[in-house]
Amino acid sequence: MRESNLANQTDLLEDLEYRGLIHQITNRDNLTEKLQKERVVLYCGFDPTADSLHIGSLLPILCLRRFQKAGHIPLALVGGGTGLIGDPSGRASERSLNTAETVADWTNSLKRQLSNFLDFDVAENAAKLVSNYDWIAPLDVITFLRDVGKNFTVNYMLAKDSVDSRLANGISFTEFSYMILQAYDFHKLHEEHGCSLQVGGSDQWGNITAGLDLIGKMGGSGAFGMTMPLVTKSDGKKFGKSESGAIWLDRNKTSAYQFYQFWINTDDSDVIKFLKYFTFLTKSQIEELETEHNQHPEKRIAHRELAREVTKLVHGEEAVVSAEKITQALFSGDVTQLSESELVEALQDMPTTVISNQDHIGLIDLLIEVGAAPSKRQARQDIESGAVSVNGSKQTSIDSVITLEQRLYKKFVVLKRGKKNYYLARFE
Repeated sequence: MRESNLANQTDLLEDLEYRGLIHQITNRDNLTEKLQKERVVLYCGFDPTADSLHIGSLLPILCLRRFQKAGHIPLALVGGGTGLIGDPSGRASERSLNTAETVADWTNSLKRQLSNFLDFDVAENAAKLVSNYDWIAPLDVITFLRDVGKNFTVNYMLAKDSVDSRLANGISFTEFSYMILQAYDFHKLHEEHGCSLQVGGSDQWGNITAGLDLIGKMGGSGAFGMTMPLVTKSDGKKFGKSESGAIWLDRNKTSAYQFYQFWINTDDSDVIKFLKYFTFLTKSQIEELETEHNQHPEKRIAHRELAREVTKLVHGEEAVVSAEKITQALFSGDVTQLSESELVEALQDMPTTVISNQDHIGLIDLLIEVGAAPSKRQARQDIESGAVSVNGSKQTSIDSVITLEQRLYKKFVVLKRGKKNYYLARFE
């Protein structure tokens, strides 16, 4: 990641505004002046609630990256301490508490993941990874209550949306105290790292402003807060979810091909918004794509660019090449050019039938076995009408037999019925 010259940078906040990435901000004029005059240390927190982040965290991660590219210093905070408590923000019920060992393992996983997005080696504005376990764990109850808790009134905390929205269903003292702990994070980072800006999703506004208040009450000054909008989809469906579940940043949980497909299947009405949110394309590049999209939406040029850019950011250029290769293979029906790993990646969401190893099996029997045809009569009709292919090769003979030599990598047979119905037979 190349360092930028602060004196010559375009207004970072104007760029964020163009992209729709500023939801709320404190003292914008003062923050703008500060960003233009000095390297600002900023942070965003990520609690370890799983062994991977999902794309719901991608917007704040990329926000840290945008600030670093503009010459500022990002701190990625992993909530090794707050992850043991649970954030009530945006939730209707209490989180399940995880063991200290589990949270520690997840904290290390998230640290490795965040290091893929930020530059920790650049000379003047290297990013840093921190865990709030380092300063929360040593706190004793008396010190916490006297030195930190005394700065918060119950009325102040009840007025915050993250708490108020939970009162009807109940909130434990554990989660009620989360706001104080996050505010203490901001104070500690302000004190020890000179951190003057916290960024986060709009559901974190109450926690961020609590941190600003605490910094002021404990003798600090010159701190700011900024939130980004929570990402929504035009079709009303929850962002970051697919039919198979959450879209994770870990390739072992969501393959690069699945990740690519999520973005290329973006609704037409969301694609330009997501190009602004999730890519580093310039304003002129996005406007050009918007023009092409409006004139020729059927070409899906903007969708492909979105899928390429975000997949490259998260998984690298090779993953983009592989995902596009798999996409083309499935579109054409010819999967014979895929490597074994690409084949497995391409077919992991397809209906799969494990068949005991045998030298050969009739095509009609195989179609019934994998559920592609309900009866031999239907299987024969489908074959004779040219609706069936095996590993990309159309089959027209009802007497066709699938032999060992026809299997891909000696164990896979990919059946296609019609234009989009795929079935995988795996011989073991």
